[in-house]
Parts: sequence; C-alpha cells; structure tokens
Amino acid sequence: MLHVVVCIKQVPEITEVSIDRRTNTLVREGVPSIINPFDMYAIEEGLRLKEAHGGTVSVISMGPPQVESSLKEAVAMGADRAVLLSDSRFAGADTLATAYTLAQGIRRLGQFDLVICGKQAIDGDTGQVGPGLAEELGIPHVTYVRRIRELGDGMLRVERMVEGGWELISTTLPALISVVKDINEPRLPSLKGIMRAKRTPVTVWGLEELGCDPQRVGLTGSATEVVRIWTPEPRESGELLQGDPEQQARQLVERLRGLGVI
Repeated sequence: MLHVVVCIKQVPEITEVSIDRRTNTLVREGVPSIINPFDMYAIEEGLRLKEAHGGTVSVISMGPPQVESSLKEAVAMGADRAVLLSDSRFAGADTLATAYTLAQGIRRLGQFDLVICGKQAIDGDTGQVGPGLAEELGIPHVTYVRRIRELGDGMLRVERMVEGGWELISTTLPALISVVKDINEPRLPSLKGIMRAKRTPVTVWGLEELGCDPQRVGLTGSATEVVRIWTPEPRESGELLQGDPEQQARQLVERLRGLGVI
C-alpha cells in the first residue's frame, strides 16, 4: 500500500509579525496562522496519489501546540493521519535542525514511499528544509516539481521546473519531492471531512518519543544564527519624467549631469 507523507508548516497569516529580540526568531504563539500556501499543493498532490493508487496520507509538522489546527485542516481535506512534533526544546530551530527533527518523526511513522513538501515557506523563503530532510533520510529528492508523470514499481517520474522550461526526471522510491503551485488546485474541506477531523486525534511526539539527540534540535542544534533582524527603510518615491521619448531623454541626461554621473 502506498504511504505518502506530507510535511506542512504553519506560518503567520499577517505580514506584520513580532520578533523575539532575544533569539531573533518569529513569535508564533498567539499570532493568527495558516497552512503555508505552498504546502496546500503538497497536501492536494498526496490526496490525489491516494485516490489514484490507494494507500494512506500522513501529514506531519513541527511547532507549538497551536499547529494542531492546521493539521486538523489537512485531515478535513482528506489526510488519514496527523502528527505534531512539539517540544519546547525544538523552538528556534533553523532549517538544519528542523530537517533533522522531521526526519526523526518520519522514521517513527514507519515505512513510506514518498515525502511531499511545498517548494518553500513564505516566512523563511529558504527552500532548504525539503532537500535537507531528504539528506537526513538518505533518499533522493527532486525540487520544483510541477507534475507527477508516473508512480509505481519502485519508480517515480516527474516534470521539474527550470528556468525557461522543464526537465523530465526519474528516480527510485522512496523519494522526496517539493512541489510548485502549478501542480494542482487544492480542494476545500468537505463538511464530512470537517466532521471527521473533529473526531481524529492529532498524535503529538516530543524529544523523548522521537529519540532525538538534544544537541541537534532547536537553537542548540542550529548551524546558523540570526544576528540581526530589521525592517528596511521605505524608499523615496521616484520621479516620473513627462513628455515624449525625446523630451524624457533630455530630462534624464540633465538629471544625470546634475548628479555628476555623466
């Protein structure tokens, strides 16, 4: 039976976020949150694979207790199982520590065929967790997947977006892919799904349950450190040159001369 694991992240719903000045990390507790938009496409693709091939879809996330609401939403869409990796010692993790912790959680889930991630999170924008997770699990990965062509007999064939076109890539299973929004259109939870999500418990695992090395999680296990976070100063508005192209060209030359550029 096909087992697809989908990794999701809960991100702030608002653009104005608070920063913990002690750790230089986002303050997530008490902040309105949503499932990372790119991860919605990962959930949908996992559900489509289950519908086409049979099997189960497990959704996993790392974060504070409030992430349960996002996991419940994934179950309402059709996921079979939801797992939250939550422990105060996981807080402040960079992409390396996050990948390690998620890998420990996926190992505890048992045998799997495919891990699906969104291409990146809208709060960090690094796109590093998916590839890092694949390395931790020791499996091949393909990023920027826009379509799954074939899946079966221990093989996966996908279309991967590249600048100016796409590549056709084949790999063995188990594997990990990160997907772009071109891959599908996420469904809305059905009323039946919402009711099922209310009855489906979210499994919560901490450091001890996962058997994590305490030196590899959270801030302690992070290889990178955020030294400073600040809001960029607003740029001054530009000047719109008037007249026809010839007049605009003359005005531009005058401005550049005034600045000593020419």
